[in-house]
Formats: sequence, structure tokens, C-alpha cells
Amino acid sequence: MSNPVIETEEQGALRDAVAALGKRYGRAYFAQVVADGKHTDDLWAEAAKVGYLGVNLPEEYGGGGGGIAELSLVLEELGAAGCPLLMLVVSPAICGTVIARFGTEEQKRAWLPGLADGTRKMAFGITEPDAGSNSHRITTTARRDGAEWVLNGRKVFVSGVDIADATLIVGRTEDARTGRLKPCLFIVPRDTPGFGRSPIPMELAAPEKQFELTLDEVRLPVDALVGDEDAGLLQLFAGLNPERIMTAAFAVGMGRYALDRAVDYARTRQVWKEPIGAHQAVAHPLAQAHIELELARLMMQKAAYLYDTGDDMGAGEAANMAKYAAAEAAVRAVDQAVHTLGGNGLTQEYGLASMVTAARVARIAPVSREMILNFVSHQSLGLPKSY
Repeated sequence: MSNPVIETEEQGALRDAVAALGKRYGRAYFAQVVADGKHTDDLWAEAAKVGYLGVNLPEEYGGGGGGIAELSLVLEELGAAGCPLLMLVVSPAICGTVIARFGTEEQKRAWLPGLADGTRKMAFGITEPDAGSNSHRITTTARRDGAEWVLNGRKVFVSGVDIADATLIVGRTEDARTGRLKPCLFIVPRDTPGFGRSPIPMELAAPEKQFELTLDEVRLPVDALVGDEDAGLLQLFAGLNPERIMTAAFAVGMGRYALDRAVDYARTRQVWKEPIGAHQAVAHPLAQAHIELELARLMMQKAAYLYDTGDDMGAGEAANMAKYAAAEAAVRAVDQAVHTLGGNGLTQEYGLASMVTAARVARIAPVSREMILNFVSHQSLGLPKSY
């Protein structure tokens, strides 16, 4: 699915190489890891060895010197092979990008080489039990106490905390001039006293587990703060826009995998005289799913281009649209794939049924489709808010 009009020759070569790596592992590897309750360590290590994990990070810190465009195609191709690495969304895309853009020199040297070569991982904690999609209701607070920051609060649905060396926590500090709370980002090492975690039982079959975090008088050195205390939303959305783009890549890859399985089946499955793919009632919905995935992919590429070229405002709109379009396309592609296979679509042998739940994740996280529609109606169309 590479497109020479949209992608450079180097990006096309990267796409082909990642696709080959993904094919060597595939869905069977992914499913076995999930069944065994393990992690995709082998694939992560091999992807790291050839430089795919840090392709978006600066070269001077061990990265590939590319951008979110390159990292998103890595995730897309692994997803299209049936073995997506969800931590790509979190560790290099969100945390790596924020540190690369706003971190101190010491923070960059401490974290970016490890994030790039896969030897270190970082989780990202923003969602809270009582805040939902309203980031203004975040109650995790940070206060200065001499040479330290003290954090208190709770987070939920934080991916991969058990395998991450630290978590980038979104907290709020008090503005000395106005008294209002403003968002700030803190690096919290995994074994910091007062930093607790408990797994959240999920119906979703995935190697990466979800956690609830508690921060009880967590004391951090002053240099745990990433970036400027007064930068606020600028720094936060430096991580959230890549998150939306990478979620789109995750969804497009998943949709491509499901669609490929359905097309292969429709091409060979014969009940009457011709294969079922010859019948328009089967063929047309698959063609529609392909079109929708291609359109979503184009918006994802636009969003990545805008972000990588420094247009944060334009990237914000495009990233939200890309995430919305990709989630909808993935849900429909997976649903149609299962339907095309009929009863076989629900069997473990074909491995598509579990993707019904997985596909809906992209509709819900990291922001719901309804909130994206709110964003577009307010920011793009200029309509008044209802809240």
C-alpha cells in the first residue's frame, strides 16, 4: 500500500522492510504471546536492533532522525502483519517526542537513547477515574516543597506500566500569579516510593496490560519536571497529537490485516459455482472497507506531515480527523471480515473474532469519537459549544 506520491523513496523502503519483519512474526506469534500471558519482547528487540523503535527520535540521541510519519508507518505495517506493538504509541511517540522537544539536555541524554534502542520504555498517564475526557478536571496535583515536587492523585487505563522504567505523568501545578491550575509533565520512575499500580481486568486480548496508578505523596527531584512549568497545553499536545496519529496507524494496520484475511477467504471459498468473492454482496462491502482505509491513511499521512513540519495547530485538527476516520474504517473492516467468513470468522483458527473488541479501542481511546466531533464542530466549523 505504499504511495510514491505521498511517501519518499526512503519511507517506502522503510515500509517494505518493516512489512518483511512483521511477516516473519505475524498473527500466530502475537496470539501465542497473549495466550501465554507474556509480552512481545522478541519482536520489540528485533525492531529495536534495526532502528525502527526510535526512527522518529533525533540522531544525536541514537534515533533515526525521522518523524511521526516514519514511526506511524512502522506501527501500521506491524499491525497489517497482525502483530502491532502498542507501546510504540506510548514510549517513542508520546514520551520520546515530548522529551525531545521540551526536555532538558540531561533528560534527553538520560532517556532518548534507551527509548530509541528499546532498552528502556516509558508509559504515559493522563486519564483519571473522575475526569474522563475533561482534562480540565484532572485532580493529580504537584506542589513544590523546597527542592522537590510532591505529587498526589490517581490515573487509570495506563498501558504497560509493568514493563516501563518510568511513567510520564500529567499533573497540575498552581500558577503563582492567578492561582489557577495548569498542566505539567513529570517523569516518575517505576519504583518511586508512594507510586502504586494495580492491574485492571480487561476483556481485551493484548500483550500490554492496563493499570490504575496511585500517587501518594510521591516526592520527585526538581528535574523530574519536563519542560517549562508555564508552557501548559503546548507541551501536553506535543504528545497528544502524535498519540492520535499513532492510534490512526494502529487502526489502519488492524483494518488492513482483517481485510486481507477476508479477501483471501472470499477469493477461494466456494459454496456455489463461483468463489463467494465473485458475488457483489460480498465483494462490494470489502471494496468499501478498502476505500475507507485508504482515505483514513491519507489523512494520517497529512497529519504526520503537518506535525513533522512544525504546524501544531494544523496537525491538531488533522490528527483528530485521522484518528476518527481510521477508527471507523477499522471497525467496519473487522466487522465485514468476520461477516465474510461467517462461522469461521468466530473461530480461533482464523483469529478474527478477538479483533472485534480490539478495533473498538480506537473509537474509544485515547479520546472518544464524540469528543473528536466536538473538536471539529467547535474548532473547524466555528459552532458554539454545548458544554
